Amino acid sequence: MTRRWFAILALICCAVTAAAPPRAAAQADPVAFINQLGVQAIQVLGPSVPAAPRVQRFRELLAGNFDLPAIGRFVLGRYWRVATPEQQQQFIGLLQEYLAQAYAGRLAQYAGEKFSALSAQPQGEETVVFSEITRNDGGKIRVEWHLVNNGGWKIVDAYVAGVSMAVTERDEFAAVIQQGGGQVQYLLDRLRQKVAG
Repeated sequence: MTRRWFAILALICCAVTAAAPPRAAAQADPVAFINQLGVQAIQVLGPSVPAAPRVQRFRELLAGNFDLPAIGRFVLGRYWRVATPEQQQQFIGLLQEYLAQAYAGRLAQYAGEKFSALSAQPQGEETVVFSEITRNDGGKIRVEWHLVNNGGWKIVDAYVAGVSMAVTERDEFAAVIQQGGGQVQYLLDRLRQKVAG
């Protein structure tokens, strides 16, 4: 996965400075949901939190706020259909652990940026929350959060400066699988090595 992808997501997770909305409001309002997620990230994933608790807490944030099965199916792309059910489940578990370790390690590098969730609009089966990060140097980064609501809001993608992170990851995972002769197991083995290392 690209360092840029991780760096931007880490920045997003640590950027929110707005007050956390009540949990019930966040469940009903997608803008409040994104704001609350950012506040939670700052409280538990900042630079003062030791590495092990930070990884564990990010696992919880991923599991509770991201639609990992949908993300896993999307980023595995056409290889999802050829993977066995066991490989599919292994991939989702490895993806969650890999993201938790990678993000948590980078979260400590970011703090103090201003985040604003601006508005939301329906887009097909998803709801898009438009947000903006104001960097300390005055620069701005636009982020579109793509959410689904299946009994509660879940993130399925984020577009940073117009680039889909899920599409970027799908392309990179496909490249790894191709390196392994088109075998999904090759990707699983590589992810397992990274998680264990």
